[in-house]
Amino acid sequence: MAISLMGIQPAMAANSGEGAKLFTVHCAGCHANGGNIIRRGKTLKLKALAKNHRDTQEAIAQLITQGKNPMPAYNDRLSIPEIEAVAAYVLEQAEIGWQ
Repeated sequence: MAISLMGIQPAMAANSGEGAKLFTVHCAGCHANGGNIIRRGKTLKLKALAKNHRDTQEAIAQLITQGKNPMPAYNDRLSIPEIEAVAAYVLEQAEIGWQ
């Protein structure tokens, strides 16, 4: 199942404050500071995202939505705008080195 991101408002997708809050609650347990405590090579660092073909907001949102291997899908816990906010936050942080 692919998700369409065309209907998402740019301001909502770029809401890094909301994305940061959601990331802290739902993702930071495994991905603190962009790392990955489960699978070392599957970090949220820009180099790893590029290597794994997840270096766009759309690709990150799809992974959050559908999950993969040990990462659960969040489509039943987060709305599309919330998923977009997390994806935008992850990409933003990856681009600045998770500061």
